Amino acid sequence: MTVTTQLMTAEDLLKLPQDGFRYELVEGELKRMPPAGHEHGDVTMNIAAPLHRHVKSNGLGKVYAAETGFLLQSNPDTIRAPDAAFVRRERVEQVGKARSYWPGAPDLVVEVISPGDPVSQVEEKVQEWLKFGVRLVWVVSPKLRTVTAYRSLTDVVVLTEKDTLDSGDVVPGFQISVAEIFGG
Repeated sequence: MTVTTQLMTAEDLLKLPQDGFRYELVEGELKRMPPAGHEHGDVTMNIAAPLHRHVKSNGLGKVYAAETGFLLQSNPDTIRAPDAAFVRRERVEQVGKARSYWPGAPDLVVEVISPGDPVSQVEEKVQEWLKFGVRLVWVVSPKLRTVTAYRSLTDVVVLTEKDTLDSGDVVPGFQISVAEIFGG
C-alpha cells in the first residue's frame, strides 16, 4: 500500500491558524519549529537592530524581522523564514509591496542557532539559502559565541568575539563587533 502525503502550498501556509509555533515549507512539506527561546531572541535583536539602523539611515533597502517568509521555490513550494534578512533597495523597488511572502531570496540571511537545532538542519538551511541566491549567510552560535559567514560553501569564515563582522558589498558599510552580538 502506498501512502501519499498532501503537499501544502504557500497559500495554505498563510492560512494556518496562529498556534504558538513557527512554520516553514520545504518542497511542500510543513516543518514545525518551537518558538525561539530568550537567548535566541536577545542575540537576534543584538544583530538585527544595528543592521536595521544602518540600512535605514543609508537608504540601502529593507531589513526583515524573524518569521518573514521568503518564497524560494514553487511547485512544490519552499518558504523559509530566517531570523533576520536584508534585501537591497533596487530589489525592494522592483517588487514593490509583496502581498504575501517575499518572492525570492534575500541578499543577506541571519540564522541564530537554537539549543535544539541539529547541525544537519543548520547546514541544510545554509546550503538551501545559497542555492537560491543569497549572497551572504551569517550563522550565529550563542553556544560557541561565533559567527560563521558563508558567501558560498567554499568561501566560509568563522569569527570569534575578538573579531569584527563585516558585510562587505552585500550591505555596504555595515560592521559589528562579534562580542556586541553576544551582549559584550
